[in-house]
Amino acid sequence: MADTIDYKIYGDDLQLVEVELDPGEGVRAEVGTMTYMENGIEMQTGTGGGLFQGLKRAITGESFFITTFLNNGRNKSRAAFAAPYPGKIIVLDLSALGGSFMCQKDSYLCSAQGIEIEVAFTRKLGAGLFGGEGFILQRLTGNGLAFIHAGGTIIEKDLGPGETLRVDTGCLVAFAPTVQYDIQFVGGFKNVLFGGEGLFLAKMTGPGKLYLQSLPFSRLADRIVMSSRVGRSVEESKGIAGLGGNILGKVISGQ
Repeated sequence: MADTIDYKIYGDDLQLVEVELDPGEGVRAEVGTMTYMENGIEMQTGTGGGLFQGLKRAITGESFFITTFLNNGRNKSRAAFAAPYPGKIIVLDLSALGGSFMCQKDSYLCSAQGIEIEVAFTRKLGAGLFGGEGFILQRLTGNGLAFIHAGGTIIEKDLGPGETLRVDTGCLVAFAPTVQYDIQFVGGFKNVLFGGEGLFLAKMTGPGKLYLQSLPFSRLADRIVMSSRVGRSVEESKGIAGLGGNILGKVISGQ
């Protein structure tokens, strides 16, 4: 049984979740996400169930260790955990979602004590080889609250039986285990060379709920790198032009 915790989310684009713990209650969080904690809360960092549990988290892209924040005081206390980049925090009530939910790696933020994080490989070879971000997934299991993070704006979809949705693999955040997940080749010579959307899409088939993100961190990082390269090229061009002008000026003046 997972602990029953209360929470409040602050912020808009750079969000933070504050969790209120009764005496004896705890929350598990990814290492390095804690922002603050009140008196009475103690940190306990470990593998969360032995060496094998730590290795499973490491495979999914999370830290080998996980920290439990336990309220050992006599009064209610609060701890807060911040999202690592601009986006939104999604609250998953696993007791209302059938006890488990599938998530992209690196999306886990924190959860009530008692929620387990497991490795969930995709069922089909195509999804495993070409799924990109979706090759290794996380399965959150339990009956309490879990908090995951996604970039940009969050879109929630409820697919009916047999209903399909094709999604950029990086934009897929989380989905119910009842949703079938496969990878579909985009196809088309021009699409492959000039489409700019990647060679493969995730084909999601209902029934079930899924969450999408408008700005995956990988896309944000690519834009930042591209902008830095453009800025560096412009500065280098200015420097070369300035050097050429100085040399030309000296030649004209006879220096």
